[in-house]
Amino acid sequence: MDPLHETPSGLPRARAFDVPFEGTPGRNNAITDVAGIEVGYTTLIEGEAVRTGVTAILPRGRGGMATPCWSGFFSLNGNGEMTGSHWIEETGTCELAVTLTNTHSCGLARDATLKWAARNLGFDEDLDWGLPVAAETYDGYLNDINGFHVADAHVFAAIESARGGPIDEGSVGGGTGMVCYGFKGGSGTASRCAGGYTLGAFVQANFGRPRELTVAGVPVGRELDGGFDYGAGSGSIIVVLATDAPLLPHQLKRLARRAGLGIGRSGAIAHHGSGDIFLALSTANAEALSARQGAAKADFLPDESLDFLFEAAIQAVDEAVLNALFTNSEMTGRDGHFIAALPRQRVRDLLAAAGRLSG
Repeated sequence: MDPLHETPSGLPRARAFDVPFEGTPGRNNAITDVAGIEVGYTTLIEGEAVRTGVTAILPRGRGGMATPCWSGFFSLNGNGEMTGSHWIEETGTCELAVTLTNTHSCGLARDATLKWAARNLGFDEDLDWGLPVAAETYDGYLNDINGFHVADAHVFAAIESARGGPIDEGSVGGGTGMVCYGFKGGSGTASRCAGGYTLGAFVQANFGRPRELTVAGVPVGRELDGGFDYGAGSGSIIVVLATDAPLLPHQLKRLARRAGLGIGRSGAIAHHGSGDIFLALSTANAEALSARQGAAKADFLPDESLDFLFEAAIQAVDEAVLNALFTNSEMTGRDGHFIAALPRQRVRDLLAAAGRLSG
């Protein structure tokens, strides 16, 4: 398997169709290229109506869940939910696992993460409570969202299955029932190596109208047939950015803002009805963040030197969105609702006609 071109399940990623991208990807072109990051999924596809799931992102792996990460978040358009955001604003930290799921299971994912931590981390006087991050996008067109099919056990399974290395994309985990630019969307990831550091992006892509889709600067959506148009009120996207670069909370908030420029490359305009919410975190400075008293020391990059990370974030988010589209297949869900897969070869042909293929 070439992880730059296909997923562990053998699905083709955007690079397999010669889509050109800037920057240097990590070994797996995934958020897991940041050392210590683990990702796990629970995918629920049952009968004619259940098309949902849970994604768990563990910034320090299961062994490091008790140590927070400095973090920052940004809402480009706020028709969505990310729990723990007030605590991030207050302290610049997030803790435990980051979970992604459907809109009506967001609270359950948050609570189940705490239940898992209480049972497995052994809450004590140093760690006896938590405000984990859980975020959502709406999968109710394909999924029986009011059936509340996600249960605690599914969140536990996502956390316990989390691992590093290459990871699957498309209709997996929280992205199972999602739609992006009118075609089958969902989970996508990418990474960049720059300045001696690694930055990874993970998206749960459920946003955009078909005519808006842009690939490598080419407005391909105007030429594609078969996309489903929700209208202007459609969609949301959650972006998680992770890096091993030593950044302070205000710098991570600045980094999170750049995710908006990343989704803009594929045509996003942040519709009024969209929840475009971004989290950025750093796995550096674990020792400082473990301190409970006295003076702690931390490393950080100067603000003036951050442009290379801003660029890497924009590049990785753009590619992660396209990977969510390119790795997908058509899906039929509740009430017979159908969403087509992105016509990948047609997109490649349009890029070729515009002289935009890689190589």
